[in-house]
Amino acid sequence: MSEPEDAALRRAVAPVICYPNETLPKPDMALYRAARAGAKKIDEVLAAPREACTFEVPQGGFFRISSVEGPQVGDLNLWNRQDLSERFYSGKTRALHGTHLTTGERMWSSFPHLRPLATIVADTLDWYGMDAFGGAVHDVIGTRCDPYTGNLLSGAQYHHCCHSNLTRALADHLGVSLTEAEPHVHDVLNVFMCTGFTRDTGQYFMKASPVRVGDYLEFFAEVPLLGALSACPGGDCSSEHTSDVAACYPLRVEVFETAPEALEGWAPPARSGYDGSHGR
Repeated sequence: MSEPEDAALRRAVAPVICYPNETLPKPDMALYRAARAGAKKIDEVLAAPREACTFEVPQGGFFRISSVEGPQVGDLNLWNRQDLSERFYSGKTRALHGTHLTTGERMWSSFPHLRPLATIVADTLDWYGMDAFGGAVHDVIGTRCDPYTGNLLSGAQYHHCCHSNLTRALADHLGVSLTEAEPHVHDVLNVFMCTGFTRDTGQYFMKASPVRVGDYLEFFAEVPLLGALSACPGGDCSSEHTSDVAACYPLRVEVFETAPEALEGWAPPARSGYDGSHGR
């Protein structure tokens, strides 16, 4: 069909932010920083290349994901450790904060809870910003590499993609079957991954991560957490995100416990105040 006469005017209409976030509850970053200064390391695990690890974080504690040997991206799942039905909701987090997360922003949980699971308190890649291609770091737009899409596109049976890595790690942690674990695996925070949307076709793209050895992303646990982190088989995702030939490196997760007195005045986030009646 031909363009209407007023096509240019229609394209020129200014956008409206769907979810203005000025009224979101603000994290007390000064309190978090003070609590972090006195926190004690209680655990450390490694996600091996093309594998995943699990970890637990006490409520009010911290966890840090670090690049330790070479440029590597990771796919992160989070659950309320006491109720796995409450898990990270990447779509709503994206709607509230934008396509990529950094310091002071939060990973929100699924309905009917809709509360922060974790708050980002430090990001050594916050200098990157958004590049000329529209790329930025730590996205909530990619879902995770998975064997179903791989099979759809190429007919492959590839088992070390992030979805399968997370499924195996969670099954082992819970002591359940893969079939029981898989429904709990969900869309991720792509830690260290540099992504965006192409300007011409709107397609999801990736490019070489700017992560360096020693870079990290650190979080405050708003609720008791169970986490799973996959070291993506794409390495730094400079060419492909499902690969047995890309250079891959481990990711380290460190867990820190906070002294109770360090969080004086802090209260865990309440579940959504919506009454659940849905109009009836």
